[in-house]
Amino acid sequence: MVTVSDLTDVTALPSAWRSLGDVAQPWDALAWLDDLLAGLEPLLEGSVHPTAVVEGPVRLEAGARIGPHAYVSGPAWLGPGASIGHGARVRGGVVMGAGATIGHASEVKRAVLLEGAKAPHFNYVGDSLLARRVNLGAGVKCANLKAIGRGVRVGETQTGLRKLGAMLGDDVSIGCNAVLAPGTLIGVGSVVYANASVRGVIAPRTLVKVSFETDQVPLRDV
Repeated sequence: MVTVSDLTDVTALPSAWRSLGDVAQPWDALAWLDDLLAGLEPLLEGSVHPTAVVEGPVRLEAGARIGPHAYVSGPAWLGPGASIGHGARVRGGVVMGAGATIGHASEVKRAVLLEGAKAPHFNYVGDSLLARRVNLGAGVKCANLKAIGRGVRVGETQTGLRKLGAMLGDDVSIGCNAVLAPGTLIGVGSVVYANASVRGVIAPRTLVKVSFETDQVPLRDV
């Protein structure tokens, strides 16, 4: 099975986060996240817009910012230069590496966004791991709850988790309005076309295509 070290270079993580490389399975990053944020000490070295709402323990490192009308529920840890944009909703249990972005009208809960990861426009990210420089196109959804059945599988492995979103390796790029089913794991450097519906385990450096057939017909006089 793929490990966290297969998805990102754990030696490049901040020292306080490097234990992420010790977890047994990628979905164990969520339990690691819970432990990391337990007893989080608040810090406000960044900037918070006057219209933003911040509740609970939030650690805001130098250069991090929370934008207008954002709603942030702790615990949350924003690394240097990380940003939460206008109207974004952070529901707690979130860590953001240096320069990571949660943008306009995006909603994120219980998720790890490593250095440079972006959920920049109208995204949903729940119970997920976004490794370094992951980019979600506008409208991408990382679904975390199955409509049918018990427990989310990753490939053929039953995780025993009721909620589990996506686990995306370094430099993964997801096209606009794609939907990643619960338990989707995508290897380093892979690209997913816009409007795709993706599930299962995708190998590193894979292009996931989706085909649509369109017709062009002349308009008739009404």
